[in-house]
Amino acid sequence: MRRLFQRWVLSRLWLTFIVLCLSFFAFGIGTLNLIYLFQANATFLAEQGWQAVMDGALVQLFHLVLNGALSMVAYVIFKTCEHRLSHWLGDEH
Repeated sequence: MRRLFQRWVLSRLWLTFIVLCLSFFAFGIGTLNLIYLFQANATFLAEQGWQAVMDGALVQLFHLVLNGALSMVAYVIFKTCEHRLSHWLGDEH
């Protein structure tokens, strides 16, 4: 996967920039209000207990954690593309 990403994306500066933009937006959308949703879910579980579990609060918590993990993947891709472009721009040849 790493070599494929390097060969297809990082070797083409225009594609690196596009992937950088897409990963930036994916990270932003994925983390939008994530903290508030975690807090609301935890409060719901704490206040309602077993009824919250029966209503799907644990499934929602799993989805929030998965959303956070996917957002982190988008962030790592963003930082990788940023690193490639900033080194290309800053290199003196």
